[in-house]
Amino acid sequence: MSKRNATAAVIGAGDFIGSAIAKRFAAEGFAIFAGRRNADKLAPLVADIEAAGGKIVGRGLDARREDDVTAFLRAADAHAPLEVCIFNVGGNVNFPLLDTTERVFRKVWELGCYAGFLSGREAARLMVPRGQGAIFFTGATASVRGGVGYGAFASAKFGLRAVVQSMARELGPQGIHVAHLVIDAGVETAWVRDRIRQASGSAAADRLEPDRLMHPNSIAEVYWQLHQQPRDGWTHELDIRPSREPW
Repeated sequence: MSKRNATAAVIGAGDFIGSAIAKRFAAEGFAIFAGRRNADKLAPLVADIEAAGGKIVGRGLDARREDDVTAFLRAADAHAPLEVCIFNVGGNVNFPLLDTTERVFRKVWELGCYAGFLSGREAARLMVPRGQGAIFFTGATASVRGGVGYGAFASAKFGLRAVVQSMARELGPQGIHVAHLVIDAGVETAWVRDRIRQASGSAAADRLEPDRLMHPNSIAEVYWQLHQQPRDGWTHELDIRPSREPW
C-alpha cells in the first residue's frame, strides 16, 4: 500500500457505512482519523485497517460539540493535510408525531443537521487556505421525503441537505468539492434485517431478493469514485440504491 501525505476524517465511523468508507480510503494510502461517540467501539475498525497495513487514529467524538469537532479535525490536519472529510452521523428514529418529545426532536436535529454544519465549517477552515479538499455528507431517503413517523429525522436530513447545498455553492469556487449522497434504500446490516423481521416476519427478512439491500462496501466505493472526479465534472448530489429497490 503506497502512503499519501493526506488524511481522511470520518465523523460517524460506525460499524457499517462509516467503517467501510474508512477502510476504502485507507486502502488508497490515506491516514484515517475515525471518530464516533464511543471510542471503544472503534477497536475492530482500527484492528482491521492496521492489519491491512494502513494508518488510523480512532477517537471518541461528540459531533454536536463545537470544541470536539474543531479539536478532532485540527488533530487530523496536523497529522497530514486534511484532504477528505466525511460526515456520516446517523440519528434515524421513528416516532409517531404525538409521541415525539421536544427532547427527541432537538437531539435528532443536533445529530443530523447541526453536527453536519459544524463538521463542514471546520473542515472548510482547514481546506480553503490550500484551495483543495472534499467534504462529503451522508444523506438518506428522508433528505428528500418525509415519511410517516420520521418528522424529526426528516427535518434534520432536509436541513442538512440545505446546509450542504449552500456550502457547495460557496466553497466550490474555492476548490472544495462538497457533495451530498442520498442513501435511498436499506443497508445490509443486522439492524435493518431486524426491522424487516419486525415489520414483515422472519421469512421476509431471511428470503430477501439479491440486490434488495446495499452492502456498505458498495456505498464506500461510490464515495471513493466521487473523490476521483475532475474539477470540471463535480457531482454535488448523488442518490444511491440497489437495482431492486422500488422508488
